Amino acid sequence: MTSSSSAKTFILDTNVILHDSSCITHFQEHDIVIPITVLEELDQFKKGNQTLNYHAREFVRALDAMSAGKLLNGGVPIGPDKGRVSIRLEQALHEDLRLHFPNAAKPDHQILNIGYHLAKGDPARRYVLVSKDVNLRMKARAIGLPAEDYTTDHVKDLGGLYTGCRRLDGADGEVIERLHRGDQGVPAEALPLDPEPLANEYLIVRNGRQSALAVFRAGDGHIARVRRATVCGITPRNAEQSFAVHALCNPQVPLVTVSGKAGTGKTLLALAAALEQRAGYRQIMLARPIVPLSNKDIGYLPGDIQSKISPYMQPLYDNLAVIRGQFSEQSETGQMLSRLLDDKKLIIEPLAYIRGRSLVRMYMIVDEAQNLTPHEVKTIITRAGGGTKVVFTGDIHQIDHPYLDSQSNGLSTLIEKMQGQPLYAHVNLEKGERSELAMLASELL
Repeated sequence: MTSSSSAKTFILDTNVILHDSSCITHFQEHDIVIPITVLEELDQFKKGNQTLNYHAREFVRALDAMSAGKLLNGGVPIGPDKGRVSIRLEQALHEDLRLHFPNAAKPDHQILNIGYHLAKGDPARRYVLVSKDVNLRMKARAIGLPAEDYTTDHVKDLGGLYTGCRRLDGADGEVIERLHRGDQGVPAEALPLDPEPLANEYLIVRNGRQSALAVFRAGDGHIARVRRATVCGITPRNAEQSFAVHALCNPQVPLVTVSGKAGTGKTLLALAAALEQRAGYRQIMLARPIVPLSNKDIGYLPGDIQSKISPYMQPLYDNLAVIRGQFSEQSETGQMLSRLLDDKKLIIEPLAYIRGRSLVRMYMIVDEAQNLTPHEVKTIITRAGGGTKVVFTGDIHQIDHPYLDSQSNGLSTLIEKMQGQPLYAHVNLEKGERSELAMLASELL
């Protein structure tokens, strides 16, 4: 590698590769160093069906094909207009680090040591550690080694993230009356919308005491009225919830995201809409990623696999119980809900269980989608077969995953990249409806 005042070399941590196996292609003309410690850690992830295992295998295969038998310590080109990638072997702990990192065998410290040796050996070149581990980045900066998060798939402007709906005040009263008179709607030009509405964007149109809920139909360029609808005993309590129900029940929109903080009704509305639409689908599936809140994995929990996953799936059962509570056990709807579970027409399971499945004519709800990586979201959507509707719900500000945040999680990425697509609709729920106490806690604590 040639030294230059503007040249950069990025040193990759294992978690970056496990997050995105194609990461080495995203550093433009700059060079990349893979510490041998990282390859050792990747070796532990090669077997399995999780996304981490996929990324570990894909990266190692790509690196092997790229090297073509060459010695990687000298570096090999990544591609046209790209830098070079090389593997660096471990070295004795640098004397500057011995006092600070006595545990030299720890993988993080080995990665730091390799980066420190490189920076000290070639001061004319800028070496940067790239890691999704905040603590490792802090350690690197403490020893004078620049460190950054992997932000290639980050949402650029979280504050400006698409909400799926907007308010329009001062609309022509005649236009609002026309919206109420029929389902044909009015041409988009009849409303002063700036910027122009996106496909399936929802509108709260107001003029004094007059108001209407509406949606932009990209197919004919019209603004059509959205009627407040009750689904499986659940009635929307605000405009955004009405929009969510409309999107969740629209067969022309096979991909829907519903975001919002705790208590806004995301999961409840999605499940109620799915049950209302059950005749159009072969099966309803509710799934959620298992992200333990402590350092103990489900393998530490007692019992069989169902006993282990039950605590993680309980919130979904709680929402189902709310819907069943709207009807007596003897009523036709109450008996129908029991049959759906017994006949496995309605299933609740961990998200990992869908791998390898073909999702045909299914209504699939993925809860807590903010704990998914962008690659995991893509994997789920690309499994959708004919007649399948996929719904993602979550709160982009409540992340349990150790290496994701509000800008890098799969739900935020999906909202940013899919906005305006005719097959997609999004609604952000703002008002909590669980209880006054829950709303107060959400705002103040």
